[in-house]
Amino acid sequence: TLLAVVLGAILATIGGFVATVMERYLDKKEKEQNAALFFGEILSSLAIILRFADETKKIGDPYGPVTMRMLRSARNELDVYDRNREQVFNIRDADLRARIQTLLIRISMPIDGVIEASDDIKNMREVLRTMKDPEERGELATRIQTDEVRRDGGFEFIIERAGDLKGVIDGLSPIAKHTFDRLDRIAR
Repeated sequence: TLLAVVLGAILATIGGFVATVMERYLDKKEKEQNAALFFGEILSSLAIILRFADETKKIGDPYGPVTMRMLRSARNELDVYDRNREQVFNIRDADLRARIQTLLIRISMPIDGVIEASDDIKNMREVLRTMKDPEERGELATRIQTDEVRRDGGFEFIIERAGDLKGVIDGLSPIAKHTFDRLDRIAR
């Protein structure tokens, strides 16, 4: 009987150990899948919003209220990413994590720049209307033109980087066990 008790204890310990290891493995897989699903949805939304911003820029005032709302919506998606960024570490593929993080940094900075530049240009135009001195008006007009060129360059960079989102989203699909093209199809 003592041998049966010892053998039973050993088997129970081994069974508990195996169950714990299996539970941890399944928990990590579930967290990774949830993170991939979450970031895939965010990046898909971001890609669609940036495509809409590019389309609205071509209609009417290039940096009018609709385009700027689109860019602010894109910034809001990036804020959701920032608030949940620690979840990206649940994705075990280090290269994919790095691609996500660097791409979103490369998109967020120019978005902030375009939004700020648009606000600055709007304010400078208001000041220009009230200025009387021709020399000061000329300097301010030159500064406005320079800022407009920079803003256009920033917007073009955003759109170029938005094209890279598809590759990252495709990298998340097998982990998430989900295709993210449904959102894009509906948006079209």
